[in-house]
Order: sequence, then C-alpha cells, then structure tokens
Amino acid sequence: MSNTSEVIELTKELVSRPSVTPVDAGCQELIKQHLSELGFNNETMVFEDTTNLWARRGNAAPVFCFAGHTDVVPVGNLDKWSSDPFVPIIKNGWLYGRGAADMKGSLAAMLVATERFVKDYPYHNGSIAFLITSDEEGPFINGTTRVIDTLEARNEKIDWCIVGEPSSTDKCGDIVKNGRRGSITADVHVHGVQGHVAYPHLVKNPIHMVAPALAELAEYRWDNGNDYFPPTSLQFSNINAGTGATNVVPGELHTVFNLRYSTEINDQFIVDKVTDILNKHQLDYEINWTFNGQPFLTEPGDLLNAVITAVEETNGVKAQPSTSGGTSDGRFIAPTGAQVVELGPTNATIHKVNECVNCQDLEDLVEMYYLTMKKLLVEHP
Repeated sequence: MSNTSEVIELTKELVSRPSVTPVDAGCQELIKQHLSELGFNNETMVFEDTTNLWARRGNAAPVFCFAGHTDVVPVGNLDKWSSDPFVPIIKNGWLYGRGAADMKGSLAAMLVATERFVKDYPYHNGSIAFLITSDEEGPFINGTTRVIDTLEARNEKIDWCIVGEPSSTDKCGDIVKNGRRGSITADVHVHGVQGHVAYPHLVKNPIHMVAPALAELAEYRWDNGNDYFPPTSLQFSNINAGTGATNVVPGELHTVFNLRYSTEINDQFIVDKVTDILNKHQLDYEINWTFNGQPFLTEPGDLLNAVITAVEETNGVKAQPSTSGGTSDGRFIAPTGAQVVELGPTNATIHKVNECVNCQDLEDLVEMYYLTMKKLLVEHP
C-alpha cells in the first residue's frame, strides 16, 4: 500500500475538521484511533478550553516523542480563498486547506511513519510517544506547557522530541530548527499631565518624556549572539498617545515592544536593563511583562544527527540547523532536558489565504520520520 496515499488521505481527514484554536474538532479522536491500533496508551488531558493528548507505546526509556498541534488559525476573509479552507483539494501536486502545512500534514506523516515503523519493528527499543495539543496558535497556556507540568510531576521524561512545525524553506528538510530564541514582551504606560499645547508650563508631555528612552532602548546592543543565535533584537510593535485633538497634550502614552533574545542573556537581565533605562529618564510609568518563552538549543547529538542523516537519505538535502523564526511549543519541552528538533514541510503559505502543502513533502516527511525512529530506537547503541 502506498504510504504517500495514506498520508495524503489522512491529512485531508484532519484538514476537513474545522479546528480553529482552541477547538480540536475531533482531530485527536482520529489520531487516538490510529494509535490505539498500534498499542498506544492514550491519555486525554483537558485543561479549561484546551484538549490535549499524551499517548505512549512502551514503558522503557529512552522516550522518542512526536509533538504537534491540531488547532489552526482563523481563515480570515473567505472570499479571498480559491476554495473552501476546510474542504481539502489537490491541485498541481499541492494539497490546499487551512492547517495543511501548519501542521496537520506533519501530524499525518508522524502517524503513517509510526504505523510503518511499528509494523517493521514491533519490539523496538524504548518508547514512542505523541504529545498533541489544541492550543498552540492561541494563548498557549492550557496546552503543551500543562501536559509537560503533568509529566514532570510524575517524573515521566521525554528524551528525544520532533516537533512537526513547518521548518523548511525551499525543499522539505532544508532547514531544521534545533533551537529558538527567547521571547519577552513589555507593555508600558507612561504618565504625563494633559493640557493645552499653548501652555507648555502647565503640562507634562509623555511623548517628549519617553522619546529619548525609547531611542536608547532601540539602539542598545544587548549581545553579539553566538554560533547558534543571532544578536538579540528589540522591536517596537505599537506606540500611541493623543486625544484626537491637535491642540491637546496627551496625559499618557502607551507603547509595546518585544525582544527575541539569545542564550547570551536571560529574561531577568532584560527586565533589569529596561527598568534602568526607563528610570534613568525619570519617567512616571507602569510596565507589565509577558514571558513568552526561554531560548533553547539542541546541540549536535543523537537526535539532531539522526534527523540530518534521515533528511539526506530521503531526498539528498543537507539539512541546515537554524534557530531563526518565532517560538514553538518546543520551548516547553526542552527545559525538561529533552533534545528537541523541529522538522516539517515548507512554510511559505502558513497562516495565509490558500494555505497549502506539497504532496511530495508529505511523502518525504513519512520517510524522514521513519528513518529517524529507526536510527534512534533500533540502530542506536
């Protein structure tokens, strides 16, 4: 039986379920059916509005885990889609539908690869696990992080983890993520005194007051990066003030900025430095921090080496490790001591209108995932 047709049909089944975050829409039930037939113990964990699945085959270490999410982002303007986003269709070798690339195609490839692997190696070493959530595209507070907390509380450890995020750029496997930058967001309210623009002695203009501080924050050199991470980047995403009238000095200013930071610094250093700069400029302010995730890195070792070799054996591509891009749920798994690598299809259309995945990518992913399991759970000493 063709693995390609299996993975495409399974992707279509998943895409046809309108699982807009945090709704799962039956995706995990479908996954559980497939895993049950392979001898997995399926454990559903529901936290608030989020459905999660922890499934495991075997009790021994090491534990090899596939991680991913069934939720998708909203479709946006339906009129701009060339077809119904939840009625998957194939055109010119591409499968179209919301979530096809991010990341239901990867989930399907994981399942088909596991089915093939268990059939070929029913007495493999260690254990195989799946960690699936319906809250990755949303606020990510009741998803993978809560499952990891549960596993940690009972000392159940993941050794190797592949996250199926769409990591590739031009061809499947050309980029694998072996880490991600940390992310921290500051929400700042600066207080002044409102008044008429013609009476500057009676006002405190928060725009004037904060401008030098914002310039200093923007120009500050946080670090120089390292062999795996680019230098830390601070970017302002919002700044607003004003009453709507041109002759009124506003009473307050609101600004938001985010830092994507390397392993050269930590979140406490960022908080302290930002506070120092704001205080230096004698601002009356309030600041709220959102800690989105710590940086993590999987250096060359068992998992990364197995993935790179599997990619090259599948399609001849020499995978390049990278820590670029946004965050992923790998940030919740890596701190437990697990080696974490992200490997998935190309990401050119994710979150866009007419999202699609290349059918050849799905075929390749099945082989890449299969070979990685074989190298770690059969050939690994």
